[in-house]
Amino acid sequence: MVCTFAPPKKEMKKQILIIEDQLSTRKLLGHYLGSFFQVVVKDSAIEAINWLNEGNKPEAIVTDIIMPDLNGVEFLKQIRGSEQKNIPVIILSSVETSNEKMKCFNLGAKDYVVKPFNPEELRARLNNLIKN
Repeated sequence: MVCTFAPPKKEMKKQILIIEDQLSTRKLLGHYLGSFFQVVVKDSAIEAINWLNEGNKPEAIVTDIIMPDLNGVEFLKQIRGSEQKNIPVIILSSVETSNEKMKCFNLGAKDYVVKPFNPEELRARLNNLIKN
């Protein structure tokens, strides 16, 4: 009798989409979060929408508000009216006003993190969002 043992299966990392126009923040997020998630990084909301429209469905999206082509609020409006409406979104922004936060929450954002931010806190928020 021959017994073979298969190595334990590695758990697939959950995929997240990061939309950030600032190169340094993109690199930080991609590098740090890449240890825990499969990270897809886009530098514009339009590029992200095109990627989503190709049938890609990440577990969560982290997006900036202030971007040159299409801001985060407009991005939220577009995806909430599409097939991607159930993907949880975390806003990552330097805009700290209650009005801006409420606008995002009313459009379906699940969380709002203010820059500067702690990457470990963002990872914890992503973990909580994806688990629920």
